[in-house]
Amino acid sequence: MNKIQGFYYVKSGNEVYECKLRGILKRKDKKDNCVVGDIVEISEDNSIVEVYPRKNMINRPLVSNIDYLVIQFAGKDPDVDLDRLNTLILNSIYYKIDPIVIINKIDLLTEEEISSLKEKLSYLEKIDIPLFFVSTYKDIGVQDVINFITGKTVAFGGPSGVGKSSILNLLQNEEKLVVGETSKRLRAGKHTTRDSKFIPSICGGYVIDTPGFSSIELPPIKDFAELISLFKEFYINEGERCKFLNCHHISEPGCLIKDLVEKEKISKIRYDFYKKVYEKLKIERWNNYEKY
Repeated sequence: MNKIQGFYYVKSGNEVYECKLRGILKRKDKKDNCVVGDIVEISEDNSIVEVYPRKNMINRPLVSNIDYLVIQFAGKDPDVDLDRLNTLILNSIYYKIDPIVIINKIDLLTEEEISSLKEKLSYLEKIDIPLFFVSTYKDIGVQDVINFITGKTVAFGGPSGVGKSSILNLLQNEEKLVVGETSKRLRAGKHTTRDSKFIPSICGGYVIDTPGFSSIELPPIKDFAELISLFKEFYINEGERCKFLNCHHISEPGCLIKDLVEKEKISKIRYDFYKKVYEKLKIERWNNYEKY
């Protein structure tokens, strides 16, 4: 179901209601006043009168209340782009969505190639990101994904050509509006817009294709401190610290993070990616030294 010409199609229970926004929600300058995934209340005259607080929201496309972002790549054709993978992880964490990584097309890989790829991606386990190797063509590993996302709202992102459509088709049988709980006084539900497809999954949750989350754009990180907060492996135990309190973990002497990288306790892949992001943001956005 879509938002069409100012109307929202909300499903509550087994019914679909054509609704419009009421009051302050009608502000045309507020694109995020009511978005895909919102839990809303509608009145007896089918007006959306309230949007409940969101646990998260992404901006491209506008989607809210996601449990997991599935970041999908292919083991081959095309090969895994680690910078793009880590950029999608960065976006996911920035928008407060737990990431999951799926590597599809493993039927195209030899056992040696699979082993090599698992080793290359082993850093994901250290930052608590689940990793699944699957083949939608030969139905390998798909049930493990289904078991993991049962009852959850899951968005999909990743480059084209990695089989997102194939796995989405395995996870759902039809396209319809998202179902929310119904209140006693007002009917509460969720709606979708033309920006994304919100589809009931076969495992009791919902799947949503989020094409905007396939880009390699960096999130709007405002300063160095916020960037650091998005790298879980950089969290330092109490009693440990770098020589300088404002250490940026780039070229400063006595940097604990650089020491942990050298000791292979922090992934060099992740650290190199951090440095790339730091330099890019410093040049393109943090042009005032005091901001970072």
